[in-house]
Amino acid sequence: MSTISAGTPVVAESVATYYNTSRNKGAGEKKEEISITKKEDAKETEKKTKVGGRTIGEPALSENAAKYYAELKKKYGNLDFILVSRDQKEFAKANASKYSNTHKMVVLIDEDKIERMAEDENYRKQYEGIISKGASGLSQLTNKLANMGLSVKSCGINVNDNGAASFFATMDQSFKAQNKAAQQRLAKKKAAKKAEEKKAAKKEEEQKRQEKLEAGREERRVIREEFLEGDADYEEEITFTADSVEDLLQQIENAGNLYRRDILSDHERQLGRGVDFVV
Repeated sequence: MSTISAGTPVVAESVATYYNTSRNKGAGEKKEEISITKKEDAKETEKKTKVGGRTIGEPALSENAAKYYAELKKKYGNLDFILVSRDQKEFAKANASKYSNTHKMVVLIDEDKIERMAEDENYRKQYEGIISKGASGLSQLTNKLANMGLSVKSCGINVNDNGAASFFATMDQSFKAQNKAAQQRLAKKKAAKKAEEKKAAKKEEEQKRQEKLEAGREERRVIREEFLEGDADYEEEITFTADSVEDLLQQIENAGNLYRRDILSDHERQLGRGVDFVV
């Protein structure tokens, strides 16, 4: 009995100490939690203002992000930046070619990315890399198409989420005009060949072979004419879109090769080949 009696005050004191310590610790954690919440709320409610330049929707940036955005546009002065509001991201992606610029490559980027790029160095490097490589890839694409005798009216990059991007290129009426010129050259070539065949008076077997070839060419001619006529939506221009520069080029080449493959010389076929896209 004496042992228990002697120890009772010690036990009571320990319990009291534990209770007070736990209470104080809990209060401290609560204060810290409140502090973090206030910081997040302050960041969320930070005053944002509309920015100048081309926009889609009504994007707004914080002071720090607006400053960074101005520096970004200056750094890539050869590009035409269009700032997209959060609620217009999907619309901008689906209609990117409508905001093209015939003098500069277009870059569509949303306000959320600019905000984070202004604060996060690694995120900034990642997306500036996407912009830089995308512009380089499109530059190579336009040069290759120029070597093929095709000119691009406009092209651009849509900076998507998760480190991805999509690309577009618009060909104007000259694309169809070039198709028509190619058809005319093909017609002349066919006429000259036919005259030569008549003059040479080749055997009936050769004539039948040529007739078979002509039938195949006629079939391709019909396909080409259908392509040139196109739909009403493409009377003014033809737009190609893809998730990579390589796929974008392939689409344009496929359309071009529909009429060009019969008339290009071996030398012309080699022009522009071997381009190493970096995107």
